[in-house]
Amino acid sequence: MKISQEKQKKLAYVARRYYLENQRQSDIARELGVSRPMVSRMLAEARELGVVEITVHDPETRTATLLERLRLSTSIRGGALVEDGADEDATNQLLSQGAVELLRQLDTRRLGVGWGYLIGQLVTWLEKNPQPDSPVTDICPLVGNANIPARNYQSNENVRLMAQQLGAAPHFLYLPALPEGVEEKQLLCSTEVYRQILQQWEQLDTALVNIGNYPSSPDFASLVRYGSLLQQYRACGRMLVYYFNEEGTVIQSDQDFAIQVPLDTLRRCPRIIGVCSANTGAKALLGALRSGVFTHLVARSELVRSLLDSQ
Repeated sequence: MKISQEKQKKLAYVARRYYLENQRQSDIARELGVSRPMVSRMLAEARELGVVEITVHDPETRTATLLERLRLSTSIRGGALVEDGADEDATNQLLSQGAVELLRQLDTRRLGVGWGYLIGQLVTWLEKNPQPDSPVTDICPLVGNANIPARNYQSNENVRLMAQQLGAAPHFLYLPALPEGVEEKQLLCSTEVYRQILQQWEQLDTALVNIGNYPSSPDFASLVRYGSLLQQYRACGRMLVYYFNEEGTVIQSDQDFAIQVPLDTLRRCPRIIGVCSANTGAKALLGALRSGVFTHLVARSELVRSLLDSQ
C-alpha cells in the first residue's frame, strides 16, 4: 500500500515522539490538535505500513541461534550460553548455574569432573544453591590432586563437595596429578587405586571439562612434561592437563607424566561438556571446538558470537 511522503513523515514523527522520546499519546494528541484515539490509530498504521518495526531481543532466541550455528560447524550438540554479568565474578556465577542446569537437562547420572577456576566457582555456586533432587548419582574426578593450595585444583575435595550438594555418591582418586616423573606415573597407574578410577571413567555418561587459556598460571610442569613441544605446536589452550593449539590438535609427549583420564577414554564418554570461565579467550575456545572432543558447551554468549562471526 503506497502512502504519500507527507503522510509517511507525519506517521514517523508521531512514532518517534512516542517510541523514542517516550511522550504520552495524550501529549502528542494535544501537540497535533487531534484526539488521543487518533494518535493510537496513527501508531498502529505506522506499524502496519512498516514505518515502525519492533524487534524483541530475546536472550533465549539468540542463544538458540548461536547453538544452532555451533551444531552446523562443530561437534557441539547443545549447551548453555549466558549473557555477561556485571563483572567477572557475576559472569562466572551465571556460567556455573548454566552448567548445573545443563547437567539436569541431560539427565546426567555418572559424572566425571575436571578442575580449574570455573570448576571451583561451580562448587561455590552449588554450596549456595544445593540441588538435592539432581539426577546425578555418582561423581568422580578426571584428574589427580594438585600439589598447590588453590581449591580449584583439589580434585577430591571438589568432588566431595559437589556430591554433597547434588545428593550423589563420591568416588575419589588418591593419586597426585603430577608425580615425580614417567617412571613414578607408570608405577602408580599399576595400582588398584588407579584400576578402580579407570573403571569409573569407563562408566561415565557425562564429563565436565574446563577450557582454559595457555599460557596460564599454574603452569603444571609443562616445560618438564613437554619440553619445547608446546611452543613448537603453538599451544593456546588447556583442558584438564592436556594442551591443544588453535587448529585443535591435542599435543602429545612421551614425557607427559600427568595422571588424568586418558584422552581415548574421555572421547568415548557420550557427553563431554566444555566449560569456559569469564576470561577464557577466543583462541582457546576455537582450538577446543576444532579438537572435536566436546559435545556440549557452557560459555559466554558474546565470546561464542564474536568467534562465529570472525570465521
